[in-house]
Amino acid sequence: MKPVLVIPTRYASTRLPAKAIRVLKGKTLVQHVHERAMAVEGFEQVIIATDDDRIREVCEDFGADVCMTSTDHETGSDRLAEVVQIHDWHDDTVIVNLQGDEPLTPVANLVQLASNLLMQHEAMIATLATPLHDESELLDPNIVKVVTDANDMALYFSRAPIPFQRDAAKAGSKPVAEYGLRHVGMYAYRAAFLRAFAELEPCELEHLEKLEQLRALYYGFRIHVDIAREIPGPGVDTEADLRLVEAML
Repeated sequence: MKPVLVIPTRYASTRLPAKAIRVLKGKTLVQHVHERAMAVEGFEQVIIATDDDRIREVCEDFGADVCMTSTDHETGSDRLAEVVQIHDWHDDTVIVNLQGDEPLTPVANLVQLASNLLMQHEAMIATLATPLHDESELLDPNIVKVVTDANDMALYFSRAPIPFQRDAAKAGSKPVAEYGLRHVGMYAYRAAFLRAFAELEPCELEHLEKLEQLRALYYGFRIHVDIAREIPGPGVDTEADLRLVEAML
């Protein structure tokens, strides 16, 4: 069973409205993302999931397969769950999620996500991480950290510096950044998980950390974490990001 790739994108972005259809290097942002996905061999389908007709029209103009979804979804996972329902995919179908504002995502990482989840039969989710090398990153609450078990399954995600280095703190010395892993917010899911996830109540840990993946751990779903084959490029959240990404493209 071949994996599929879904690109969730919406018009009403909080910090940069209509960013999906902003033009960079002669193409809209969402088209750049779609072309990155189409460069991957082995996906059964590449689908753009949106809730806005303006995005749908732009995407259909460059030949994308578009799935219209509800405007009421609070998370990208909820939107993916609706796509699973609409297409009635088998529970074992692997769905790679590529955000619509990540045009510099390495193709190798998309392949890695799909392959990892296909091989990790105990996991319902696969994600990626990169080593931390700088103390400021370890301490930065905007950078999500992850710790794993002996089988590379996630134990916890946090904005705090984990694992906490007690001896360093006791001695008043700086923590060693190399003990940490920086979470890369890319995921592959099994369709069965997305169906279940949409029905689960958010948990307190998720509210406290503002990290949706903690809901999966809270309810006992296993998340496989692998070191990303390539360092991802920046995404687009602000006007400055848009100009930076355009220059890098």
